[in-house]
Amino acid sequence: MGRKRGNILFDLDGTLTDNQIGIFRCIRYALKELGVPLEETADLRWCVGPPLQISLTRLVGGDPALGKRALDLYRRRYQEAGIFENRLYDGIIESLESLQSSFDLYVATSKPTVYALQILRHFKINSLFKAIHGSELDGTNTDKGDLIGFVLNREKLTALTFMVGDREQDVIGAHKNKIEVVGVAWGFGTEEELRKAGASTVLHHPGELMAAFNKELQ
Repeated sequence: MGRKRGNILFDLDGTLTDNQIGIFRCIRYALKELGVPLEETADLRWCVGPPLQISLTRLVGGDPALGKRALDLYRRRYQEAGIFENRLYDGIIESLESLQSSFDLYVATSKPTVYALQILRHFKINSLFKAIHGSELDGTNTDKGDLIGFVLNREKLTALTFMVGDREQDVIGAHKNKIEVVGVAWGFGTEEELRKAGASTVLHHPGELMAAFNKELQ
């Protein structure tokens, strides 16, 4: 018998793609339309990872109704331009292609599935994944723990399943579902954040993925 294949769930934003410019421009657009002041030098990196409506609600002062309006405005610009203000991280394609020899690959992103599919097709890497799962536009599965649980159940994944992501939500969500997690520090989170959340392995370049997972299979 051959060696049993493993499964890897990949986050999207900050893990496969660098979409910082698109996200930040859409946030600024939404707040400007609402007349909410935001300093030009404001650090918005913390907004990437948690469900977007939570981040936007915080930015508008905690008003949930205003946060929902901000999300609608964000999506207006995102659909028109922000979705493709984006790039693949160097080395991601090569790493994914190498991992396919031993693992089935999936996407598990808090981004709505409809947007995730557009992005992965745009970069022509959708075929590298056995399935692509995200949240729903109504907010279902924006929590990473809920999303990972949904993916595990839908795809019937059991042993040798890992999560790869760049934020504490990825680590916490993986642990909630009792699967292993590999943190990546090339995205929006830091090594300190990932380790504090409980990641025992943190990588700094996509080229390290294959070696890290070969080690997991030994």
